[in-house]
Amino acid sequence: MNVVSARSLDLTFRTGDGPVHALKDIELDIAPGEFVSFIGPSGCGKTTFLRCVAGLEAPTGGTLTVNGMTPDEARRARAYGYVFQAAGLYPWRTIGGNIRLPLEIMGFPEAEKKRRVAETLALVDLDGFEKKFPWQLSGGMQQRASIARALAFDADLLLMDEPFGALDEIVRDRLNEELLALWARTGKTMLFVTHSIPEAVYLSTKIVVMSPRPGRISDVIDSPLPKERPLDIRDSAEFIAIAHRVREGLRAGMEAA
Repeated sequence: MNVVSARSLDLTFRTGDGPVHALKDIELDIAPGEFVSFIGPSGCGKTTFLRCVAGLEAPTGGTLTVNGMTPDEARRARAYGYVFQAAGLYPWRTIGGNIRLPLEIMGFPEAEKKRRVAETLALVDLDGFEKKFPWQLSGGMQQRASIARALAFDADLLLMDEPFGALDEIVRDRLNEELLALWARTGKTMLFVTHSIPEAVYLSTKIVVMSPRPGRISDVIDSPLPKERPLDIRDSAEFIAIAHRVREGLRAGMEAA
């Protein structure tokens, strides 16, 4: 069973200035364990599609399932973790306290909360930072803590909305490497929104190229790159060819808009 399946998916927002067609005729299947990046110009519906998967927006046409459930059912079942562009850590809580928050809401026993916090901190290489406060960590470390919080209740699906967009290129490269390693260790399905062509190509097993509003899929690229990817793979002919196809898809989408 696909983790995410969209058929003829539409979403139109009703505004005082008239309808805004955010998504149109989205057809997409995402299999378990895939790393899928969504790339396109601002306003093309990348984040809107992620919010539909999360049950935070309601499509106005077509169908969308998450693990065979409606997005609303999947949200109530805590079937996904969500990582936003800003880390969104509560400044009055320690790093451990931030990661523990969803576990407290879900009513996990104390021993289980302690175990999961320790495990997820180790997964994102933040051992020893449990008692630190967010302001004591760098931006990259805060984002890793945000990822740990999303991983804490062990959902099989991780939704990531430009989590590294505000970070400098050196930190971003390191976190890209760490995220790939995390994906390899956990086997989770990743949906990742980005504006960066190199980031999309480096991370993904599948790249979904979207066109301007109304947001449509202009290309779906299955990556032939190996699962283990050192950063210098970006200099390879295969990487450059995929990046060229993404760029062409973006250009074609802009011209068709």
